[in-house]
Amino acid sequence: MNTANYHLYLVTDEIERCKLGLVETVKRAVEGGVTIVQYRSEKLSHEQQKEQVLPLQSYLRSVGVPLIINDNVQLAVEIDADGIHIGQQDMPVPQARALIGPHKILGLTVTTPEEMAAVDVSQVDYLGCGPVFPTITKDDAPPAMGIEGWAELARTSPLPVVAIGGLNRERTAAIRATGLAAGVAVVSYICASDNPTQAAQELT
Repeated sequence: MNTANYHLYLVTDEIERCKLGLVETVKRAVEGGVTIVQYRSEKLSHEQQKEQVLPLQSYLRSVGVPLIINDNVQLAVEIDADGIHIGQQDMPVPQARALIGPHKILGLTVTTPEEMAAVDVSQVDYLGCGPVFPTITKDDAPPAMGIEGWAELARTSPLPVVAIGGLNRERTAAIRATGLAAGVAVVSYICASDNPTQAAQELT
């Protein structure tokens, strides 16, 4: 298994929703305690994503924080990112693992008990579970499961679990209080903040 510190997992928003811009937002968030970053854009072309993510990767490498690419396995391979995160409807897990190799991080989204039961622990390193609460950053997100529903699912996980979906300071504290989360993943709470450092500190 490829290990990483998932404690505070930042998923980047579209750049127009990042008040301070992409790289500056991430930089300040890392200064506030972010331990891993996923680059996600659902609007940009492959080349636009690559142009946007390269300066981000350069910064993250300089501070030793892993960069995960959402969905775009080709991009992850091209830039030698630290890992990839895929959903249930994206590329099959064995194919993604074959493309990125054995030493990169592979995360998978899980939203149901059936999906959890089907997880191949020999291929996947961590699971993203949610949405815990309603989210505005992903148009096709399934219904929110709430803290209790999330905990019920997370309790059955054979791998480290990261909670995601509508998390703020209070909700993050509630997730951490379950003792089931390897980390929490946030988007808007940090990216839309005027002070990403402080926002990150509030979630650690």
